[in-house]
Amino acid sequence: MTIASLYDAFAEASADTPDLDFLATTPSCGGTVLTYGEAAARVEALSARYRACGWGAGHRIALNLGSQPLHFLHFLALNRLGASIVPMNPDHRAAEIRYQLGHAAADLVVATAAAAAIVGPALAAGGPPVALADDMDLPQAPPAPRANPPGQQAEALILYTSGTSGAPKGCVLTNEYVLTVGRWYRDLGGLFTMRRGEERLLNPLPAFHMNCGVTSVTTAILTRNCLILPDRFHASTWWQDVAGSRATAIHYLGIMPPALLKQPPGPWDRAHRVRFGLGAGCDPTLHAAFEERFGLPLVEVWGMTETGRFLANNFEPRQTDTRAFGRQSGALEAMVADDEGRPVPDGTPGELLVRCAGPDPRRGFFRCYLDNPEATAEAWRGGWFHTGDVVRRDRTGMFYFVDRRKDMIRRSGENISASEVEAVLAAHPAVARVAVLAVKDEMRDEEVMACVVPAPGAAASAETAAALVTHALAQLAYYKAPGWIAFRDELPVTSTNKIQKNRIFDGQGDPRERAIDCRDLKKRKLAS
Repeated sequence: MTIASLYDAFAEASADTPDLDFLATTPSCGGTVLTYGEAAARVEALSARYRACGWGAGHRIALNLGSQPLHFLHFLALNRLGASIVPMNPDHRAAEIRYQLGHAAADLVVATAAAAAIVGPALAAGGPPVALADDMDLPQAPPAPRANPPGQQAEALILYTSGTSGAPKGCVLTNEYVLTVGRWYRDLGGLFTMRRGEERLLNPLPAFHMNCGVTSVTTAILTRNCLILPDRFHASTWWQDVAGSRATAIHYLGIMPPALLKQPPGPWDRAHRVRFGLGAGCDPTLHAAFEERFGLPLVEVWGMTETGRFLANNFEPRQTDTRAFGRQSGALEAMVADDEGRPVPDGTPGELLVRCAGPDPRRGFFRCYLDNPEATAEAWRGGWFHTGDVVRRDRTGMFYFVDRRKDMIRRSGENISASEVEAVLAAHPAVARVAVLAVKDEMRDEEVMACVVPAPGAAASAETAAALVTHALAQLAYYKAPGWIAFRDELPVTSTNKIQKNRIFDGQGDPRERAIDCRDLKKRKLAS
């Protein structure tokens, strides 16, 4: 059988091993299990329903189903028909929903009842129809507005990733991309050696991220293994869920090790059979302590939605007291470059550039940024993909993370565009000028800080700060709202009146010492 799509790989797996577990939820989320055979029957029924209503190749269908098996069943059903999916973040609010669905030109939204209660009103002024996944009462499809010929180059999905400025960009990902990512993870070896039909991958990252929504599920299918889904990360019940779901591998974010180490020691700490954790951002000062207490290696990796493939520090010795994230391997070439794209000597920090080896440097990467050829060309200048991350390489070829060049905040694994938050805050009447930047956060890696020059008549007070956060929460996902507000008499600017963020707190110590702590106001809004 020729494997040209994720559905093709799944069909082969379900025919080979119908009785093996494919998708599961953690015990705290019900402990449900679907075998490959059971999932295949449900995918067949879903695809038949979509097909009967005319949905298929050339349509884009947004899925707002949360991190549950249902998301992947719909993904596979639509992938079978040649449709493209647009995964949605359940935490997004009205303006974010309208932007994503409008930019992607989505033809239909399929949502849970809770998500539909938010999406429906957000689209009251116009947008695609919303169908409930519970009853699949689908509208009749319009004629497909675009071509999407079958095969590996077909558009499979569009994932949105926050840019350094302006609105989020949509990464167009093909069937080739999806299969390449899964095969890459499957074949890395070392601490990531995959045993066919024996692994159970527990991934707490959301299904609208490429890590869980593409990498983990594709790897599970290619290796006849099981993907386990919690609703999200819960430190207090994490190890009970890991043990109860019989996980053999976990994925993690930098926020997880400190949160788990802060939990009191207990019998669940080692009552598991996890062989490795895959993730990024573990604090080097905590890495060894985590591995000693919980008895598993945390293997640091580097990757982006645009690149698909990732670099991994998956062979010993791993240098866990550093920010090492692996060496170049296989088809993924990597280089540390200066601002002109020229390689720098080992030990010198520079931007990480990556590409695929061979005649086509873009093979297996994202196809493009949707409707943004300028940004695509800029990212690929000189035949290398420019990551925006500052790294260094030692004489053995090991890469180490240094910093980010992008005007972006990385909070608990979420990329937040500072300019997006600035645009929302600037609209508040109490704000004359605002700059948003990242500050260190012991639990979340980074937190959002807004530096505000109050408008005439507005007080630089805790009440004003709370009003600004409330204003942001009404228009942005909770994690994007500022956790700190720093009032300033003025902000430093260039001769062209651009704010110089690096000078706002220049030489003044920790910026948080001169700011109002608003983190307790950042509560995740759950649909009722």
